[in-house]
Amino acid sequence: MNDQHTAKAFDVDLQDIARMVAEMGGLAEKQVADAVDALAKRDTTLAQRVTAADSAIDALQREIEEKSVLTIARRQPMAVDLRDIVGALRLANDLERIGDLAKNIAKRVIALNAEFPPPKLIRGVEHMTDLVLQQLKAVLDAYARRDDNKAMAVWRGDEEIDAVCTSVFRELLTYMMVDPRNITFCIHLMFCAKNIERMGDHATNVAETVHYIIDGNPITERRPKGDTTTIAALTGAGGK
Repeated sequence: MNDQHTAKAFDVDLQDIARMVAEMGGLAEKQVADAVDALAKRDTTLAQRVTAADSAIDALQREIEEKSVLTIARRQPMAVDLRDIVGALRLANDLERIGDLAKNIAKRVIALNAEFPPPKLIRGVEHMTDLVLQQLKAVLDAYARRDDNKAMAVWRGDEEIDAVCTSVFRELLTYMMVDPRNITFCIHLMFCAKNIERMGDHATNVAETVHYIIDGNPITERRPKGDTTTIAALTGAGGK
């Protein structure tokens, strides 16, 4: 009976950790959508809310870490159960980084102080964001349902985000050459696009972790990546 009680308490601990990861994922999705919405609508008030809301994601990451460490210490889990906890820690780390990248975009909206050229310049960035949010939603669903096929589909989809990012960079370069008044705004947008491309990398990391939780083995294939040489040359950073 005591063993049954211990097993049940352990299941509750694992469910709590999984629930917090799901909550953190939902907050990260909202941060990304709100940050790009603020950019598209020139809404500095919304951008300020995004920067303020980042602390809630950070707090959840700390909670997940504390609960995970306590659970490992108390329950001494093995095999699948240990993978669940280690995986949740990894997921929380990537979701926290996605929240930080959304906050970076919001800070640029505030820095621009509502001085924006035509909205058509933002369309490519909005398209990239839609792709990243689809990936994020799909991979969080794969985690909740323990669906390895869905996780692997996200892992293979990162290349499309890279391709759109490269296309956005080329388009912005053209606008800068056509009219020097676009330069400041376009540079801000390039960094926003780079942040979104990095969110895609983190969604792919999450997919790798979900695969590890389900399968027990890391992915041995090389991660598919698009050509990000244009991006790397301009921002001084390459994709992972």
